[in-house]
Amino acid sequence: MALVKYNNNSLSSVTSAPNFPAGAMTHIKTLTASSSSTLSFVNGSSDVVFDSTYPIYVFKFINIHPATNDAAFTFNGSTDTGSNYNVTKSSSSFNAYHRENGSESGVVYQSGHDLSQGTGFQKLSTGIGNDADDNGSGSFFIFNPSSTTFAKHFLVNSNRSSGTFVVNDHIGGYMNTTSAIDAIQFKMSSGNIDSGTIKLYGIKDS
Repeated sequence: MALVKYNNNSLSSVTSAPNFPAGAMTHIKTLTASSSSTLSFVNGSSDVVFDSTYPIYVFKFINIHPATNDAAFTFNGSTDTGSNYNVTKSSSSFNAYHRENGSESGVVYQSGHDLSQGTGFQKLSTGIGNDADDNGSGSFFIFNPSSTTFAKHFLVNSNRSSGTFVVNDHIGGYMNTTSAIDAIQFKMSSGNIDSGTIKLYGIKDS
């Protein structure tokens, strides 16, 4: 294959750039916590898009810091634009953990974090410490939430620090409703979200 060499003249003769495809992931909305009891993303409210526009949505939660020690970061869905957050869910959870000094590590199925056709808030990241340097971060995917035919699957991968441990949480499940999910709310299992950011993105088909 011949090596093509360019100089200033060849570059200066370019009159237009080619069209590059837009990114598949589109930022929709960012919410920032400040001693917040809840953070909610409601379709059609405050520029939030959470409908059939995208087949996949992902929430990125970044440096979530609880006001209360050992609190879990949780979510629930709504089928009535946020009037109620009580969608029926089934889920499964496990985590891998490691102590800072290397004395403990392992992988554990967390049956206590599962829901079995429960309507309560689902844990996304459990037991986050409230020390100054403790926090939780991760990704939360929801697939085709606007479907009126299928259940809505979700996947979570999060990382948290709590005291002398680092813990990687994995949660999978589905919202067992054929109604469209049009709002998602986040909160701590106890106390406020002291600080942190949640970003919502839509992912295109191609």
